[in-house]
Amino acid sequence: MRWCCSFPRALLLVLLLGWWGRSSGFKICSFKLQSLNSTKAANKRVMYTLKRVVSRCDVCLLQGVNDPNGSVMKHLVTKLNRDNDSYDHQYQTVASRSLGANPNDMQEYVFLYRKEIVSVRDRHQYEGKGFARPPFMVRFKSSQTSVGDFVLVAVNTLPSRAVQEIDQLYDVFTDISKRWKTETVMFLGNFNAGCSHMTRPKKKEIRLFTKKGFYWLIGDHVDTTTTDTTDCAYDRFVVHGKSFLKQVEPGTASVFNYAKTYQIKKMEAMHISEHFPIELELKSSTHLPQATPLLILLSLSAFLLSGLAAL
Repeated sequence: MRWCCSFPRALLLVLLLGWWGRSSGFKICSFKLQSLNSTKAANKRVMYTLKRVVSRCDVCLLQGVNDPNGSVMKHLVTKLNRDNDSYDHQYQTVASRSLGANPNDMQEYVFLYRKEIVSVRDRHQYEGKGFARPPFMVRFKSSQTSVGDFVLVAVNTLPSRAVQEIDQLYDVFTDISKRWKTETVMFLGNFNAGCSHMTRPKKKEIRLFTKKGFYWLIGDHVDTTTTDTTDCAYDRFVVHGKSFLKQVEPGTASVFNYAKTYQIKKMEAMHISEHFPIELELKSSTHLPQATPLLILLSLSAFLLSGLAAL
């Protein structure tokens, strides 16, 4: 009955490799949706894809959410929590009020987060003038990250006023610094910071470029759009301070092409959004040398396999 031992060995190997292959970082994502309302939420394929995207993240910012009564997000959270029961990932949301000058195009910023590893310390809706949809700021805390306590600021600029609104984010930063006595701040979302909306010469008019201490983590050459007709770095992460920058895993700030990963047709992806999500990882609060977990795993596997061989 050699199969009785070879099967557990193979299974153990798969489990160990799966554990070792998982990212140990704390993933933050941002996704600008194409008007996620109750009609679109009724589309099972849309919600299934959105669930898959969000479930990869520890904190995920959604923009373009048209959900004044909260039913759409309740539906999404239910799907996330039901499908993740076996992995102990349970999501909660924190959302802004409905924002916008046009009553027919009101939208909310929504953060979804895993409540087991991150909590909300505070929230604030920016009240300053000059924004079509003023930024929404949330102060998070997580023992799973080396940074611990940090502020995420949701951004979704008006394309025709992108330069002015991006510049005014410096005033938002000043407000945060005074309000919460912290400068560990990350701006994320749809800046419209590319192509004709924000040209290279216009950077001279933006304090997030001219003032020291702000770091843009998605480059100008990156395409964050799903369409074939555009090649623009609209979506961005901007962090303040070298100390915060050092807590970002190098090379993790990137675009997640879910259409390619999930083998979704281009038109289906564009129906969800004209933007791809962006993501990055914060360093884990665990500072063990990388070799240590591997040695532990190898020792454990040798012990278990020797026990199985004796059966």
